[in-house]
Amino acid sequence: MSLIVHRIGPSCTIQDKGRTGYLDQGLSRSGAADILALHEGAALLGQSPNLAALEMAGLGGEFEVTQDVRIALTGARMQTSIDGSPVAWNASHQLTAGQRLNIVAAVQGNYGYLHLGGGIESDVFLGSRSAHLTARIGRALEQGDKLTCGPDAGQTGLKLTPDERFAGGELRVVASFQTTLFDRSTLDRFAATTFRRGTRANRMGMQVDSDGDGFAASGQLNILSEVITPGDIQMTGTGDPFILLPECQTTGGYPRIATVLPCDMPRAAQTPAGGKILFRFVSMDEASALHTAFLSELARLPSRVEPLIRDPHDIPDLLSYQLIGGVISATD
Repeated sequence: MSLIVHRIGPSCTIQDKGRTGYLDQGLSRSGAADILALHEGAALLGQSPNLAALEMAGLGGEFEVTQDVRIALTGARMQTSIDGSPVAWNASHQLTAGQRLNIVAAVQGNYGYLHLGGGIESDVFLGSRSAHLTARIGRALEQGDKLTCGPDAGQTGLKLTPDERFAGGELRVVASFQTTLFDRSTLDRFAATTFRRGTRANRMGMQVDSDGDGFAASGQLNILSEVITPGDIQMTGTGDPFILLPECQTTGGYPRIATVLPCDMPRAAQTPAGGKILFRFVSMDEASALHTAFLSELARLPSRVEPLIRDPHDIPDLLSYQLIGGVISATD
């Protein structure tokens, strides 16, 4: 074993990239709400982004280390300490047997991630370790649970500046199967509206609120249930948009006005309650180019990692820094 759970927040689950290929059997992908955070943790630990990590929804927990283990912390920034001493987020650290890791509430964003060197080992179901609470696959962690990791070797003391995605902003979308059911004035108003993330949210989906009238489709009460995927934006009967997240249902009859691009889903999932959201339609060609660029950025993440504490010998422009400002004489 590696970590004993002494305290844990609600809805903290083990997640990897999720399981694909089971929509026709009524099972959605699940997996990390912020897939970018998985890749960032992998880069900090020099390991595969396919390994599982602990996803912490708003609150973390307290853990006791039973053997030496490397960790990385990514996603929504949470106040963290080791044996009472604060440590950096978006960084990797070495823990030794007997030390205590304490992770408290998120400062910004919704989902924080604790990565272990070698990845968290748990039962594999249909090719994934991801919990899927709505499908009753796995469960949330509880006090007394033990987290184990796979074989590991590597360095720590590394940091990575994350892409900014924790305060809301623009989400790029493409037309959905049912976008044409919304008239042009409704679509234009949707794209011109500044929304706010609502308080109703979980791993299935998140409501976004706005002032003014809702967004209705023509004949929306007669729409047949069709396949849906994470990123789809459903309109409820009152015209309130819901962005579907990893544990969404696989079919639905609510009209979908658009679908958020996969590269923008980390921003959607991490937008805090009250955070502003705007939607911008893009063409399929532009969406394809943006997705390709996103995959390239994920592949380049390991090259962006740098030492948490820089060695002066490794700073090529050291002489350009003001290193003596404020120095005073010890005798004058």
